[in-house]
Amino acid sequence: MARRRQRGVAVLMCLMMLILVMLLGVSAAQMSLQGEKAARGERDREVALQAAEDALADAERDIQSGAAAVSACDAAPAWQRVDLSGAEDGGACTVGFGEHTGAEMLTAEGALPFRKPRYLVERMACHQPGEDASAVSYCYRVTVIGFGARPGTEVVLQTVYSKPE
Repeated sequence: MARRRQRGVAVLMCLMMLILVMLLGVSAAQMSLQGEKAARGERDREVALQAAEDALADAERDIQSGAAAVSACDAAPAWQRVDLSGAEDGGACTVGFGEHTGAEMLTAEGALPFRKPRYLVERMACHQPGEDASAVSYCYRVTVIGFGARPGTEVVLQTVYSKPE
């Protein structure tokens, strides 16, 4: 029997298959990480949205009790010119969650906001349909900022609130 010289084609094919499997594994891991990042970002936005909604309710209780700190800032409308986060000059114009109502909100790491939301209350002249335009009645524009679990996530909401008669 004549010996044939081996050329190593089988080893080359195995190496090529191994490289393909490794590339598939790496791409699957990257897709999994991207999905996890997207889910974490969505959860963080939901935390910030819930905090902002809680701040809207706190501001409405504040207005209803008559202790509302109506913005004394000279900007009209103030919500466009004020730093709602309270980090800079807006701190004097905004109110922290529970400051007047005594409401409590937990803040921490994980699924809780990293800091308490803040809000700004502006009093404005309002007229209901069919009312005499010369009769002055007031309503309140409430602008809130809610924070997520990570410092980069913020949600801003705004509503107009009229005190029930």
